[in-house]
Amino acid sequence: MIDATEKSTGKAAVSTPAGAEHPRTHPPASYVLMTAAHNEEADIERTIQSIVAQTVRPERWLIASDNSTDRTDEIIQKYANQYSFIRFHRVDRQEGRDFASKVLALRAGQHLLDGATYDFIGNFDADLSVAPTYFEDLMRQFEQNPRLGLTGGFVYEKQNGEFASRKVNQVYSVSHAAQLVRRECYEAIGGYAVLKYGGEDWHAQTSARMKGWEVYATPELPIYHYRPTGGATNFVRSSFRLGKLDYSFGTYPSFQLIKCASRLHKKPFLLGAIIRMAGFLDSYIRREPFLLSPELVAHLRQEQQERMRALFGRSGGTASASHSSGSKSDLP
Repeated sequence: MIDATEKSTGKAAVSTPAGAEHPRTHPPASYVLMTAAHNEEADIERTIQSIVAQTVRPERWLIASDNSTDRTDEIIQKYANQYSFIRFHRVDRQEGRDFASKVLALRAGQHLLDGATYDFIGNFDADLSVAPTYFEDLMRQFEQNPRLGLTGGFVYEKQNGEFASRKVNQVYSVSHAAQLVRRECYEAIGGYAVLKYGGEDWHAQTSARMKGWEVYATPELPIYHYRPTGGATNFVRSSFRLGKLDYSFGTYPSFQLIKCASRLHKKPFLLGAIIRMAGFLDSYIRREPFLLSPELVAHLRQEQQERMRALFGRSGGTASASHSSGSKSDLP
């Protein structure tokens, strides 16, 4: 299920993990995966092989080709013919970049998950690979912590020719790239949200925390990302969009200033932070409406206040609250 509010799954949606501490009485845990792929012929085969090699394969895996014009469809179909758990769905849409298209593509193919039995639902991007025990290890963490609602590993990208952990990785922020969500948690948050500027990963984990679930990433579980986001050709556009995304979530201007200042040292020096702040100010001056519910905006701002107090040493609290706005960055 992509949108847990659209169709009943036969389970009651819960807003807190109450009762989750009861011991498991049904068969071993199972999961389903979703992948949206747009022109991923260079990496999709390696991605599929990574899932096929898992010690515990998904009960079902929806791969939605989002208007691909290269060999992506052909490669997916080849593996779907070989493995019954892989379900291929083609999505045609108008040309152009739409940051909501990923979730919309998955929703378009959600019927292919009907009838599957699963305890967890997850996203897996089309340009990744993980160790064969990755999803078995994630499910073990859920077993060990009944309050855990959403988890994943740390993203690794090539730096000077070798894979290394991204500097923005944080234990309290789970990348959407390769994550699992407990089914009860997924239903409680209403599934992955369709957002104008993207950020469905941040929305999911913040909503989960607001509902009373724990969210964290595990550094010891690497996710190898082969096509880093924000290349030179779209850097300006991407940075500007992230600023507008930050605003659309209801981010405090003071928090945004601090976050952008924390990025001044990152290449290209000054430019990324300035453009991101410009995107935020563009939405602020236009008084664009926030894209989240008032309840979620209030929760976000409370987390941001806690983060700022912790950062400046005015509180004994921790900085474990939130990946506060935007899916690819955070305060230090």
